[in-house]
This record gives sequence, structure tokens and C-alpha cells, in this order.
Amino acid sequence: MKTAILLVNLGTPEAPTAPALRRYLGEFLWDPRVVEIPRPVWWLILNGIILNTRPKKSAAKYAAVWTPEGSPLKVHTARQAKLLKGLLGQRGRDDLTVDYAMRYGSPAVADKLEELTTAGNSRILVVPLYPQFAASTTASAVDAVSAWTRTRRNLPEIAFVRDYHAHPGYLDALAASVREHWLAHGRPDEATRLVMSFHGLPQRCIDLGDPYYGECQRTGQLLRERLGLSEQQALVTFQSRFGPAQWLQPYTQPTLEDLAQQGVKRIDILCPGFAADCLETLEEIALECKAAFIGKGGREFHYIPCVNERPDWIEALADIALSRL
Repeated sequence: MKTAILLVNLGTPEAPTAPALRRYLGEFLWDPRVVEIPRPVWWLILNGIILNTRPKKSAAKYAAVWTPEGSPLKVHTARQAKLLKGLLGQRGRDDLTVDYAMRYGSPAVADKLEELTTAGNSRILVVPLYPQFAASTTASAVDAVSAWTRTRRNLPEIAFVRDYHAHPGYLDALAASVREHWLAHGRPDEATRLVMSFHGLPQRCIDLGDPYYGECQRTGQLLRERLGLSEQQALVTFQSRFGPAQWLQPYTQPTLEDLAQQGVKRIDILCPGFAADCLETLEEIALECKAAFIGKGGREFHYIPCVNERPDWIEALADIALSRL
């Protein structure tokens, strides 16, 4: 039996342009896992307002972080798949195929599943690259796989990685990235805070049973323990609010502004809810939040990149995948 590993990340527009963003946001925001509003009402809001106003603004944000190779999220995910394949080969598992897909945009999950089965893979392990489980991310990736299965009669054996929010290898890679940052910039003092910013969710999702908030807090606590920091020294916050509803708190940018006004002079910040740098880390955190913190009196703001292609993260990713096989 031939086996394949399919890494799945959120997705990205094909270009930092308004038309590309309109297509991407139209697919992303129409997913009922992402926006849980009755479809007729949401269709009017999405097509009547959001897709006529947001694409141009979002395109400008993407343009600020776009690379010569393309979208950072897609570039890093492709590299992770290539490095994972190489590492598995070094471990004597060159029989395993490794590929990647995007939940929204391309390469699409259905297209990659079709390619892998056509190539003779009768077992497929789907690895959503979300450390913490949420219905709007991991479960949506499962939905995409399930939609593809409804188009076929002869199905491969399919398994999923649910999460890795407490996986020792992932946490060790995060901790190592922080320690390397401290070696370059000095360990934090009383006027420094480490901020762990996770993507937000509407509070209603947690009230309905989504485990995401608890898993973010668990990741934060385990990372604190590895770094020897207290809750006061290392804060968990939530970013990327959208719309008027209450989201998970504390919110990242207001927290940074409050810290600056309280006399905190230096912020070290990382995003443990992302396996690859993307718009939300490179633009929202490294640019917007930095400007907000400095604007309120802060002096130093250091963004610590995601694990991306770190060798220790690729080792952990291999461990995560092999443990499910």
C-alpha cells in the first residue's frame, strides 16, 4: 500500500490585487464554518458590502508582505512539505509521498487528493497545519476532504491529525526560537513582556463548545514552563478581530497599547497558533501592532518569526506524522 502525507494550510490569494482578493475572500468567508450566520442574511452582507469594500484594503496589506516567490504562507508551506519529504527519506521512509494543499485557493484540497489517489496512494494522512483545533480551521479542512469523498466511489484510507498544541517537539521548537531571540537581543527584564498572540475566534464559538481557547491557553502555559516565565511575564492574547461581536480576550493590539502606557518598554511577540508566517503575523503583528506599541510610548518591538522551516520544527512535524501512521 502506498501512503501519502498531505499538509493543509488555510490558503492565500493568488496575487496581492483586489480581483484576486475578491475571489479568495468570497470562498473563505462563504464557508459556514468560518462565518456562522444564516446563509441568506450572510449572502447579502458578503456580496453587498464586504466583497465590494474589503478586497482593495486587503490587497494593500498583502502587497506589504508579498515576496518575489509569492505569498509567504504558500511559500513556507511548500518548503515545509519539501523538507518533510527529505527528512522522512533520511529516516528510511522514502516510500512516503509528501504534498501540500490550501483549504481556500490553490492548490485545492480536492485537486491534491485526486492527484495522490491517481498516483496509487491508497492511504492518505491529512495534516492540517493548525496547532490548536478549531471548527473554523481544522474541522473545515476535514469538510473539504469529506466533500471530495462524495465525488468518488473507490476511496483511499484517510486519517487526520487533529491538533498538536501540546506536542513536545512543537513546543521545543517554539521555545528554541525564543531563546535564540534572547541570545541576539538580551533576556527580558522588568520592562519587557513576552506576548503570545493567537488568532481570535468569536466568543460564541467557545460558548457552543469549541475547544480552541483552552488549547491556546495550554500551549501558552507549556511554553511559559519551558522558558521559566510567569503569567505576568508571558501573556496570551488574541488578534484578528472581525465584525462587532465579542471575540476572545484579551485583544492583542489594545493589550500592547496598555502595556506601553504602563511603562513597558520592550515587547517580544510570537504567534504560536501559526505554523507559517502569513498576513496575520507579518502585517498585522510585525507592522500594525509594532506601530501601535511604539505610538503609545514603547521603545522596542521584536517579532519572533513562526517555526516556518526550522529544522527542529520539521523534525517535530515528522514525528507528528509518523505517530499517526
